[in-house]
Amino acid sequence: MNISSRYRHLVAEVEDMQQRMARVEELDRYARRLERAVEILAELHESVGEIPQMHLERELTPVLLKAHNRIDRIRVDLENQEVADWPGRLWSLQQAIYRLLNDL
Repeated sequence: MNISSRYRHLVAEVEDMQQRMARVEELDRYARRLERAVEILAELHESVGEIPQMHLERELTPVLLKAHNRIDRIRVDLENQEVADWPGRLWSLQQAIYRLLNDL
């Protein structure tokens, strides 16, 4: 799978996680915060395929790092609240971001 496809897949994963989180009433506040990470990633969702290969790292890295930081803050807050298995789910999103960053 190429970088563009992986990026789009990542956006879909984060969006799906946000929607699932929003369905749990006590996680609504965290879902709204995760929605901001979705918005950050979605900025390049459509245009990622048009970015020349040699510019992908420069264009995607800041966006991926911003989203990663948002997700990390949410994960840490959920760990502090001892919310079942959601921190682990968010950690897997962070790992997907790391893998994509490493492959740029």
